[in-house]
Amino acid sequence: MKLLELLGVFGGLALFLHGMQMMSSGLEAAAGSRMKAILEKLTANRVMGVLVGALITAAVQSSSATTVMVVGFVNAGMMTLNQAVWLIMGANVGTTITGLLIALDVGALAPVVAFAGVFLMVFVKRAKLQHVGQILAGLGILFIGMDTMSAAMAPLREFPLFIRLMSTLSNPLLGILFGALFTALIQSSSASVGILQTLAAGGVIQFSGAVFVLFGQNIGTCITAVLASLGASRSAKRTTCIHLLFNVIGTVMFTAAVMVFPIIPMIEAAVPSPKAEIAVMHVVFNLVTTILLLPLGNWLARLATRLLPDREEAPGGTEMRLAYLTPVTAGGKDGGLGVSAIVVDQLRNELHRMLEMARQNVETSFRTVLDRDVEPLGRVEQREEYIDFLNQEISRYVSRLIAIETNEQGSRTVSSFFTIAGNIERIGDHADNLAGYTRLLAEKDIFFSQNAQEEIRQMRDVTLRTVSALFSGEAGNNGWLSQVARLEQKIDDMTADFRREQLGRMREGACSAEACILFSELLTDFERIGDHVLNIAQELTRAGTTL
Repeated sequence: MKLLELLGVFGGLALFLHGMQMMSSGLEAAAGSRMKAILEKLTANRVMGVLVGALITAAVQSSSATTVMVVGFVNAGMMTLNQAVWLIMGANVGTTITGLLIALDVGALAPVVAFAGVFLMVFVKRAKLQHVGQILAGLGILFIGMDTMSAAMAPLREFPLFIRLMSTLSNPLLGILFGALFTALIQSSSASVGILQTLAAGGVIQFSGAVFVLFGQNIGTCITAVLASLGASRSAKRTTCIHLLFNVIGTVMFTAAVMVFPIIPMIEAAVPSPKAEIAVMHVVFNLVTTILLLPLGNWLARLATRLLPDREEAPGGTEMRLAYLTPVTAGGKDGGLGVSAIVVDQLRNELHRMLEMARQNVETSFRTVLDRDVEPLGRVEQREEYIDFLNQEISRYVSRLIAIETNEQGSRTVSSFFTIAGNIERIGDHADNLAGYTRLLAEKDIFFSQNAQEEIRQMRDVTLRTVSALFSGEAGNNGWLSQVARLEQKIDDMTADFRREQLGRMREGACSAEACILFSELLTDFERIGDHVLNIAQELTRAGTTL
């Protein structure tokens, strides 16, 4: 094989993979932020879930992209493991469309499709049509790449070493292993199946050996989802396990079937060309496996849970970690199908967790002041360090995402989350200040008067009401914002009233100088917490989202 022909193979593969990436990015830009709502409506039952998975995969020509999206949704808590099963089954069915299109030789239309897509991207101003153009251009480039590979591989039929290698693949185990490794290497079953069709069309590999390579390719495509689940939650890893189980079970069943029943001769007799034979077998493999496993979907989810049980937390473990934020695509690449919805929900869940820690510290700190009890202060300080850690990690994550986010609504929401994280961190700081006053009260034997203690109780109650309002399901709309603004104004009014009351107690000599100073500082923290809650509420309303 000459160097130019080898370069043609790699160049065609590069175009094929780039075309798939363009299609995925175009779909993400067009519908990424709405992906969650679409999936929630359409995955209510198993049949609809399979259809949705198949349609999404057919649209982007990549089961890997769909599966990585599903892993991200499960990791973000947007989807249950049982819902994920149906989408994964559908993705395996949808990925067969590429092989069918190659078998039908629609590549002749590829330049026209690519030109139409580029025309929309370059000359049309409407963003939605530009995204459609990106999808069409990607589809055209994908098939141009396949034609380039096909032309470059034609001489392989005369290459003795390659012919000997292909002849060994009639051994089922070797064929499955080769297909799995090659697909794992290029991370695209659509591309590897297309290459297999090209080899079969050139007479380099017989259909009887190609079927085993094809079965292995279905296993190899799982590698992308495996990489995407690294560092993800246990549920996300189980999603990947389901994908792997589906294809391994299908491979075992079909390997046994083709060795016992005359399936290969039947397809060879009924189908006119080697390309079409492989496309038909690919459809039969995934469709039959889906039909057989469809009633067992919940069983697959339970099996994955048994294979990957929840880890037991070490007693007294205090290691700080991100519970939801993980890389949303494989191999460290940013972007990908559904990334807007995945990122928004990952960030929302992490911020919810961070805000709950801040709320707990506010509640505990007020209680320690009233009880003059220093024992809980260690837990307050640990949570404060955790809040600082989360703020740092969330801010770093957001700063990276802002640069690559393609969806306008997703970008606006992610930017708002950056501001929200900073305000939650400041609430945590003021709660920590409150806890510090307890230590001074105990060390210097300072006591607040009965009136001052009653005012602190009122401060505690209204502060907790105000912070807890951020968890409301009504968050993000103007009516809710008005309610939070009224609570914040109440805090301001109470601060002014309590300062006047404090001045009266000072004139009457009803409180010590140290107690007056601490009470004044406490009022300042009380008032600032209200300000930061209002800031968060305004950002949530601007982004039109909730925590």
